[in-house]
Amino acid sequence: MCYDLIAKQNRKEEKQMSLTNSILSLFEMTDPNITVTGVTKKRCPNGQRIHVVHANLSYQLVKCPHCGHKSLIKNGTHVSHLRLGTLSGGRYEMQLRRQRYQCQHCLKTCGAKTNLVRRNETFTHNVKHQVIVLARDMLTSKEIAKICGISPSSVQRILNANIHLAYRVKQLPPNLCFDEFRSCNHLMSFNCCDAVSHRRIVTLEDRLRKDIIDYFEARYSVQERAKVQTITIDMNAEYASFIHRLFPNAVTIIDRFHIIQLAGRALDNVRTRIIRTFQDKHSRIYRILKSQWRLFHLAEEKINDTKLIYLRGINEYMTQQNAIDLALDEFPEFKTVYQTYQGILTAIHQKNATGFKNLITNYQVAGNQMDVTISTFVKNGSAVLNSCRYPYSNGPIEGLNRKIKVLKRSCFGFRNIHNFFIRISLIHE
Repeated sequence: MCYDLIAKQNRKEEKQMSLTNSILSLFEMTDPNITVTGVTKKRCPNGQRIHVVHANLSYQLVKCPHCGHKSLIKNGTHVSHLRLGTLSGGRYEMQLRRQRYQCQHCLKTCGAKTNLVRRNETFTHNVKHQVIVLARDMLTSKEIAKICGISPSSVQRILNANIHLAYRVKQLPPNLCFDEFRSCNHLMSFNCCDAVSHRRIVTLEDRLRKDIIDYFEARYSVQERAKVQTITIDMNAEYASFIHRLFPNAVTIIDRFHIIQLAGRALDNVRTRIIRTFQDKHSRIYRILKSQWRLFHLAEEKINDTKLIYLRGINEYMTQQNAIDLALDEFPEFKTVYQTYQGILTAIHQKNATGFKNLITNYQVAGNQMDVTISTFVKNGSAVLNSCRYPYSNGPIEGLNRKIKVLKRSCFGFRNIHNFFIRISLIHE
């Protein structure tokens, strides 16, 4: 009979240990001093269902943490309510009974400690980790709060407490990209990244020259800034005015996309001006210029001059080259602008800096928008030609800005720019 009672007690303890291990492993708890006693359910006044895990925390404490004497006795328990991560929706809590001790020498009390939470906090590390992971997926604070069973303000407090904006990167990379994006309250913010590794370097609240200069001069020495070799920018003249001051040995590069975009806009400006002069809106040339505008932006090597295709808008079968020639032969001015655009496109694609320089040097003024474009290229001559000499572009930082725009759209905008920058740092990690 005695052996049966011992065996029964052992089976009960093994069952209890198995229950404890299963529940603790579900919530990724590694504290060996916690013993689960059961799981119950209850409902909040708002109707939300809560799963409550009942557990005890106890271990043998030898010395008093206050005076160091070995005179501790057990002195009841203290119940703590901890918030756990969610498993299948709903809210999970742990009602943890912590063992209390009293020192007979100094009469002070102390309690058992656990690594599940920080002192005087109720959110476990599991909840905080879950919030950060969901924030990286560009979910709104309300959606994260609903999934984790906490409030939206608690979500933001967890992010603010655990995510810190870096003061500076350890070392400036030799190749940088500058750009801006629209952040909060109609502000344009500055963004900088590594042109090779695509790593974000810094995001500033505005793009003002004074703030950008103050940031780099306050955080990086002249020797560190002198190691920067190239800076890739768009057509923003404000950046070009202080780059040499901050980075004395850096070469400025105008992004190739913006060069082609500026030339393409000049081409479209002349084309639309010609379209407005037409009286017959059903003429063949009008429909070519109106509906097949994309053909004029194609590079010459990509234009089909052998295969007949059906061109919508014109409603005829012809080659792409034939449609282009019909419009160019009708308007010599447009043909000159088109040839200039193709020369710029070819020089950029072939990385031919000499050909590009000859084109903008020998350009003849024609009294249209292309004159303004060429004068802009001449004004930024070295930076424009560097786009053909170096392999770097603003593609990496445009990709980062795209992520920021998706975050802003998915979260329906941000009112607090500090909270916005914390979310930006999460998606760029």
